[in-house]
Amino acid sequence: MVKIIFLDRDGVINKCAKEHEYITRWENFEFLENVPEAIKLLNHAEYKIVVISNQRGIARGVMTKDEVDELHKRVNEYLNKKDANIDFFLYCPHEIGECNCRKPDIGLFLEAERLFDIDKSHSYMIGDSESDIIAGHDFGVKTVFIGDHNSSADICCNSLYEAVQIILAGRRYV
Repeated sequence: MVKIIFLDRDGVINKCAKEHEYITRWENFEFLENVPEAIKLLNHAEYKIVVISNQRGIARGVMTKDEVDELHKRVNEYLNKKDANIDFFLYCPHEIGECNCRKPDIGLFLEAERLFDIDKSHSYMIGDSESDIIAGHDFGVKTVFIGDHNSSADICCNSLYEAVQIILAGRRYV
């Protein structure tokens, strides 16, 4: 069985775009502090890293799937130079209400489950929105909220790096 860290992208790995805007190009992608180091620590601890992200901009015609795939390829090229790697990127390209893969639904988690024999008892969903936490709970993994306190998450902290420190130390709460 495989331990997986599911990561939301925008707001966990990189800075979010301005409201009503999207990260459409590598030039607009800005890693949050210590993210490569956090991912490297997880890689060395033998976690698989799977990004689970809503990419509604595709449905809105702001970007294409090819552009999102190219962006994710560039993300991993950058991370690989830092001895870090994301194992898989899964994203929902749909508008709200069109599918079962858009978080808080768990379709993307079920897709990951087809790819990996997931050890849910040692896996986590790390996100910065209530839909991330709901999806993680509904899929049956522990949840980590990045940002101000979220009462429904198992762990709350300020950054991915802090979340990784807590997970690897085996602590439940900050």
